[in-house]
Amino acid sequence: MRRPLVTSTGDASVATMDPDGVGATRHASPRRQGSEEEAAMLAEERDLAKDAQWKRIQQNTFTRWANEHLKVASRHIGSLETDLQDGLNLIALIEVLSGKRMPKHSRRPAFRSQKLENVSVALRFLERDEHIKIVNIERASTTELGGGAVAGRPHHPATFLSGTF
Repeated sequence: MRRPLVTSTGDASVATMDPDGVGATRHASPRRQGSEEEAAMLAEERDLAKDAQWKRIQQNTFTRWANEHLKVASRHIGSLETDLQDGLNLIALIEVLSGKRMPKHSRRPAFRSQKLENVSVALRFLERDEHIKIVNIERASTTELGGGAVAGRPHHPATFLSGTF
């Protein structure tokens, strides 16, 4: 029975122990190198899965935080990807946090242009009235990508609501 003692990926050699206890060195086959590459790929996939899990946790945390504030306005976010598209929940959240009323906006947006305008009203309000710098958020992407631009970094509410209300 041979047990690997040392694996060196640099020269693709493996030191093994003979049944007699005498050390021997042999070169790994290309198949062995392929399995090392597969192991590296599996490690990367595990890291991505951990990252996805972390993002999901942060998204859920942000959603719960937003819903706690939206109770005052009798509104609820079930999914950040879909429930921020028309801008109404975003407007309600900003109104609750700021304690101010938003300027005129579409209360029942049916068309993409109305949804875009609602998101623009909310973001413009944050920039002009609350003096919050908005970065990396395009108004169109909040409706086209399912609220991804606004909800893309839910791990930190300050992403789009940074500042003091």
